[in-house]
Amino acid sequence: QVQLVESGGGLVQAGGSLRLSCGASGRTFSRSAMAWFRQAPGKEREFVSSINWIASRTYYADSVKGRFTISRDNAKNTVYLQMNSLKPEDTAVYYCAASLDQPTTQARGYDVWGQGTQVTVSS
Repeated sequence: QVQLVESGGGLVQAGGSLRLSCGASGRTFSRSAMAWFRQAPGKEREFVSSINWIASRTYYADSVKGRFTISRDNAKNTVYLQMNSLKPEDTAVYYCAASLDQPTTQARGYDVWGQGTQVTVSS
């Protein structure tokens, strides 16, 4: 079973950048599809990005396409989310998730979740 810990969140001005990291422990990370979701106050958790286990396929929500980049380093058991050109509407708690199935945009497709990291973008 994979355990996930996110880091890299913080406060940034609009237009700035942050890189989130999600460190994984457990034997199955290199075979897991990984994803980032986010949840803003009063809103449902929403898909941000996902990547398959060999990093040959990536997926993005329309709202972040062209600004965010997901990547992974299986040797380091880590998945990253590079976030550029941040907007106030990107403010949310960002969660890392893992699945032994193919990547999906649906939260129910992931069975392991991190505790989340707060990203706040000021205008």
